[in-house]
Order: sequence, then C-alpha cells, then structure tokens
Amino acid sequence: MTMTAQSDSAPGTVLVIDDDETNRYILTSWLTRAGHTVLGAADGSAGLALLEEAGRSLPEVAVIDVQLPDMSGFEVCERIKADPRTAFLPVVHVSAVAVNAEDHTEGLSRGADAYLDQPIDPNEFLATVTAALRYTRARRRAEHLTLRLAALNRATLDVYRAVGFADFCAAATGGAASLMSGPATAIFLSPDGRPVHSHAAGPDAEPVTLPARAELLDRLASPALGGSTGTEAVTVSRERWRTLLPLDPIDDDVVVVVTRTKRDRPPVCVAVPAAAARTSDERDLLQQLVNACALALEALRTFNEEHALALALQRTFLPDRLPDTPSTTLAVRYRPASDHAEIGGDFYEALQTPAGLLLAIGDVAGHSLVAATVMGEIRHALRAYALEGHPPHHVLERLDALLSHTRPGLTVTLCLVLVEPDGGRVHIANAGHIPPLLLGPEGGAVYLADHGPLLGLRLPHPPAHVHPVAPGARLLLITDGLVEVRNQDLDHSLTAFLDAAVSGPRELEDLCDFLLGSFGEGKEDDIALLALHLDGAG
Repeated sequence: MTMTAQSDSAPGTVLVIDDDETNRYILTSWLTRAGHTVLGAADGSAGLALLEEAGRSLPEVAVIDVQLPDMSGFEVCERIKADPRTAFLPVVHVSAVAVNAEDHTEGLSRGADAYLDQPIDPNEFLATVTAALRYTRARRRAEHLTLRLAALNRATLDVYRAVGFADFCAAATGGAASLMSGPATAIFLSPDGRPVHSHAAGPDAEPVTLPARAELLDRLASPALGGSTGTEAVTVSRERWRTLLPLDPIDDDVVVVVTRTKRDRPPVCVAVPAAAARTSDERDLLQQLVNACALALEALRTFNEEHALALALQRTFLPDRLPDTPSTTLAVRYRPASDHAEIGGDFYEALQTPAGLLLAIGDVAGHSLVAATVMGEIRHALRAYALEGHPPHHVLERLDALLSHTRPGLTVTLCLVLVEPDGGRVHIANAGHIPPLLLGPEGGAVYLADHGPLLGLRLPHPPAHVHPVAPGARLLLITDGLVEVRNQDLDHSLTAFLDAAVSGPRELEDLCDFLLGSFGEGKEDDIALLALHLDGAG
C-alpha cells in the first residue's frame, strides 16, 4: 500500500448523530477502538450545531440515524450538503426502521454516500467509514491540487510577462508565496550581476527585495546541483538557514528548490517552509514554478545583453560631434528607447557640404536590430551623396533607389534641411517625415510642411522648397518618438509641441532640455531632437 493510500485510510474524526443512547454508545465504541475520534449528538439540531462550532477542524465523516426526534436524518444530510463549508462531508445513514429499498433510494438520492441497516456488522461498519474517509480525503486532495495548479498557472504567467528585474522579483517571490500559502524567499543574480534576496511574508504580503552576499547563491546551489544544470529540492535545517539568511522571515526548516537552465549561468533558488512542501505533489509544483522563474530570468538576462549590444551598435551609427559653423549654432538630444523596448531606427546628421550646412533627421520603420542597421546604412549613404554636392531632393532619390534595391519592402522617413552659407534661406526636402518647426526671432512659429513620399516606395521626389529665414530664427527637427502619444491624434501633439517651443527658453541648449523633459518622459520609442539657431553672422 502506498503512503498516500495509508494516509487516506488512517483514523479520523467522525460525527455520530443518533437519539438512541445505546446505539450511539455502541457505534462510538467501535469507532474509538479503531482509533477514530468521535463527536456525538442526540438529535439533528445538536449535530448541526457541532459542525458550526467545529470551525476549521471539521469532522471527516458523519454517521446519521434516519429517525431523529427533531428532523429526519435525510433532512440533516441535505442541510450538510447545502452548506459550502461542509458539502464535502460524507454521510453514512444507519437505521433499524427505514430499511426497505425505497428508504435506501431516498437517503442516497438526498445526498447520503452510504446506507447501512441495523443490526450492523462492526467490521462492515468500520470498513464503510474507512471507505468514506478515503473518498473525502482523495477528493479534498484533488480540490487542493486544483487550486494549487491554478495558482501555479497565475504565477508562471506573471513571471513570464514581468517587465524588468524588479517586476520579475516581485512576481517570482509573490508567486511562490501564493502557490505554497505561506512565506517564500528567493535568491537571484540580477542581469547586471547583483545578488538579490527577495522575500514575502505570506501570500498577500508585498515582496521585499534586499541585497545579498555574493557567495550566497553558490552556498545554496552547490549541495544540490554543483555546477550542472537541472532542478533539485533540498531540505535545509532551521539553524543552517538562519546562518545563511539571518534576516529572512522563514523561521523554520526550509525546502530549497535550486534550478540552473544553462551551464556557467547563475542558479535560481526559492525556499519555503518545509511544512508547506511535505508531499511529492507540493514539491513538484514548487519545482515547476522555480523552473519557470529560471527560464524567465534567463530570457530577461539574454534580452538585456542583446539590448545593450544593439544599443552600443546603434550609437556607433550616430555622429560623434556636430560641425562648427560661423553663422549657426547646433544642439542635439538623442534618447534611445527604454530598456524594455526594442531599439529603433531614429537617426540624425549634420555636415558641411559644398552647398551649405545640411541637417537630416529620419526614422527607419520598425523596432529591431535590422532597423538600427538600416539606419546606419542610410546615414552613411546620405553623407556620401551629400558630400558629392547633390541637391537635397536628388539625395532623397538616390537613397530611395538604394533602399528599394537593398531592403525591398522597408520604408524610411527622412527630412533634409540645407542651410545656405549666408543663413538667409533654407531648402526643405521631406520624405514623409514630421515637418521641421521654424521659430521666428519675434516669437511666431510655423511647421514647414513640405512633403514628398517616403523612401522605399520608388516614387519621384519633388525639388526642395526654399524658405527665407530671418537672423535669430531657430529650427527644430524631431522624430515622432518625442511627440507621439498612444490614442492621441498626432496633430494635437504637434500643436502642443509648437506651443511649448514658443513659450520655452530662448537659449538653444536650454530649449532642448525643456522640450525633452516636457515630452520625452515615459516614451517607449527612440527620440531625436536636432536644433539650429541662425546667428546671422554670415
């Protein structure tokens, strides 16, 4: 017989409701000699009152006489089964009077789990009680396991959709506490290499994250896994646990589950009180959760590594300095996408050409390493075509042909602004990009909304539009990451940006900081802002 079967058949607490004192004594004697604990009642009301008073320590079986002085045993059974708190309780009817087939049928159809006629054989009676115990314990174990599986599912979803390491810590530790219905502790190595001790005092408690000693992970993982991969559960005594983590809220023997998904990667350790993970089912569930945590953390770590690499690559594609010109002042702000978003293809350029100072700002469609790579290709080709002396719209045509040939199906927005050497006019050639904003020296502002098609569509590009500009004017070129707001019309955002630029600081660097602070917080896209002040010295 398995350990579970032995446990299911072990003696329990039995409620006996019988108005005949002799019958109640005999049934109680048989049950007591078999190791059961007995609660006795002489009528239905007293028996139901005992169930009400029992609180959480409810009996596991009820033996109820059919003929009672205040109500029938059938009615008592129905009231037990109708109460969600006691609906699980198996009912065994006994009777010396209601012994025909119709009585049996009525009793069983009204909720009883067994029906015995008196006189009762003691062995048959005890075997029936044991069978009822096995049934109720197996059912309650299955219900408990179902609840645990639902908690495991919720916790697994939470760790996989966590954004950033702080969210992951809270999801993993809180998930373990909810799954095991008690305190939980987790020890991780963060993606940036910091040992972290996270703990939750209970299922409803807010997880707390603290720094941990550098050697703690190795001391926990070495006895279980050594340097290999896999998932293992080990029991650690209270004394050793207090030595390892003296401030941890678990003050008991613990079960520590250790998981490592890849060699040479740090393990993930999660601990719960040993009393919460006694059975193999409970340990299996905890191991599944910890394994999911390890996989989620590995994915987060890999993403951070790839994001850092892509960000470094993205920065190499951008100018390392701005040109120094006698008649203009330049300022630039570039902010890559957040740590949790893929990198994009925003770029800018400023260079001296034979025809004057050329400014460019653009955006490659999409957010990926491919977008950043295309951004580098476009920027380098732009420099080459511009330095050959081509006018802005010819530069756009050549870039369009290059993009259509090398990256078919990909589109790019790009705005070119050529400032004549004396600073008196600007030439605008815009391939589907947000128009530049011209701030007049006296305070007025207007978007220079001269548009042509996006790059990559193989459509003709119109000649650049020429606009006179006064000394002291400022020109702002931006990408949509600065002004675009989800579920808000872009025209509304552009109007708000114009108003802010007009009312903002006059000095160029201060204006850039002001606009970035006003519009750039909490954005998930790259942001580029290129600003020009026409000094009029030319």
